[in-house]
Amino acid sequence: MTVDELLKQNQESDLLRFTTAGSVDDGKSTLIGRMLSDSKNIYEDHLDALKRDSKRLNREEVDLALLTDGLKAEREQGITIDVAYRYFSTPKRRFIIADTPGHVQYTRNMVTGASTANLAIVLIDARNGVLTQSKRHGFIASLLQIPHVVVAINKMDLVDYSEEVYETIRAEYNAFLAKLNIPDLMYIPISALRGDNVVNKGDAMPWYKGVPLLQYLEDVEISGDRNLIDLRFPVQYVNRPNLDFRGYCGTVASGVVRCGDKVMVLPSKKTSHIKSIETFDGEQDYAFPPQSVTLCLEDEIDISRGDMIVHVGNQPKVEYNVEAMLVWMSESKLEINKPYIIKHTVSDVRGVVSELHYHIDPDNLHRHQADSLELNEIGRVSLDLFKPIIFDDYTRNRATGSIILIDPMSNATVAAGMIIERRGSAEKISSDAASKPVSHNIVREYSLVTADDRERIMRQKPATIWMTGLSGSGKSTVAKELEKRLMELGQPCYLLDGDNVRHGLNRDLGFSADDRSENIRRIAEVAHLFNDAGMIVITSFISPYRADRAGAKKIIGEEAFIEVFIDAPIDVCEQRDPKGLYVKARAGEIASFTGVSAPYEAPETPVIHIKTDTTDVSDAVDSVIKQMIDTGLIKK
Repeated sequence: MTVDELLKQNQESDLLRFTTAGSVDDGKSTLIGRMLSDSKNIYEDHLDALKRDSKRLNREEVDLALLTDGLKAEREQGITIDVAYRYFSTPKRRFIIADTPGHVQYTRNMVTGASTANLAIVLIDARNGVLTQSKRHGFIASLLQIPHVVVAINKMDLVDYSEEVYETIRAEYNAFLAKLNIPDLMYIPISALRGDNVVNKGDAMPWYKGVPLLQYLEDVEISGDRNLIDLRFPVQYVNRPNLDFRGYCGTVASGVVRCGDKVMVLPSKKTSHIKSIETFDGEQDYAFPPQSVTLCLEDEIDISRGDMIVHVGNQPKVEYNVEAMLVWMSESKLEINKPYIIKHTVSDVRGVVSELHYHIDPDNLHRHQADSLELNEIGRVSLDLFKPIIFDDYTRNRATGSIILIDPMSNATVAAGMIIERRGSAEKISSDAASKPVSHNIVREYSLVTADDRERIMRQKPATIWMTGLSGSGKSTVAKELEKRLMELGQPCYLLDGDNVRHGLNRDLGFSADDRSENIRRIAEVAHLFNDAGMIVITSFISPYRADRAGAKKIIGEEAFIEVFIDAPIDVCEQRDPKGLYVKARAGEIASFTGVSAPYEAPETPVIHIKTDTTDVSDAVDSVIKQMIDTGLIKK
């Protein structure tokens, strides 16, 4: 085989990224050094330098761990501190190794090294058995959705290559990993120092019938790990070199895109077809991850950095609120409602951690209540974003389900996050409404008075006039006047005001996304009861999320739900500021304030749209009453 043929074979072989993890002195760096040495991936000058360093550090023999422990402090202390990356190859496959620290205070480094790995090697010292760090690393591997995990039980030479010791450790660790989601798990007994079962099998453990570690790494199937179903193409750059060309550059995060495919651009939801796929080597018919390409569309669509091109029938989620598992990576602890920069694919979005649900103890996987997260702690949080992101759950798509949090003051990365599945507000409300009560010993009772009886006596059809809009837009003013006018017309009605309800029924709720959803769910249930009594209900709630309002509509009933958008520009609302809330929000005294530090999703198709900056109160009420008369809710 010529040199050119050898280079071509090397370039065309696939790439396996793997990480090593284990407790202190479990032998991670020694294992990597042994793997490089025995597979002939160490150059002569490196080997000479290794011998000199080993001698200088008074090591009795060549210390292979020094190949990856490159920091002076690492060599002096004999530990790994930073993540060390090494590249090597065999005739079958190319490899990138991330050697990560074992100390608990360097958990964040382990997460960094493992975030892009196809496979994780968790080392366990045969003398010490399963330790806390062993469990921690198994949990993190599961959390990061690393599809393949090899448990290498090392230092078998120090326990006389005992099969009993190996099987005991294997059974104990298996019992722990059974609680986690690890699709492919392999156990291999090794001696990194002596080389047994690393590159070559050796004769010391005839009872082990499996393959050596390197052979397993060469043969493990990773082609199926890529998500080739869900097309996700975050637009990184719009290429417009001249009037005749417009292309959208980026990396295919997942899925396969072909010329002629019908695609949708999010968040605008505009559709088109793929006209061509441009690469450095010219046009091609299709592209797949992780190729960097330029997509050209048949139609001219307003697309900018951060937008995402997807297949029409397979769309990710677009939301302002997400839940995520965070690994906290900063010396400064997590602060609830402090603004952070959330980096997701190619976008930077500002947002806040609105709620910390719990933090997890990796030793036993128990969940504990906490007020904050500190360095290396892992917890589940809710994030409120100032603009929506386009994402998938991390378990489905690692590329679009991962985020990092950045402190805007120091520009330091403070956390890595995996977006997890949460029930959206509408789903939460509708499922709660449709589900059975907790108690099985209750039955629904029905009144002897029919809806027709109530309608005939009250001379009206029950309905809920759901007024939504920013604080200061005029909801309460219009709602109060509407209630007064309806009563003057002899129409029984009642006003449910947001602040009043939070003084009583909902006084236990805050302003997190989940609490807002529950607030609206309870209001919808109360309005439904009033409607059942034949009353007209007027509500005055910001109700900022479309999904929450959709859930309320489902509870109340489509025909009885009249959505009224009380609309005023944010600057007008701030000028009015009847309760002084905008001043407090701008001063940082109110967290997650709609319109300032929390989003408002305006109705897309409200039944009535009232612009209070150009319409006076009397005309606004007239328009609502006219709609009620026209639809037969009340009689003229």
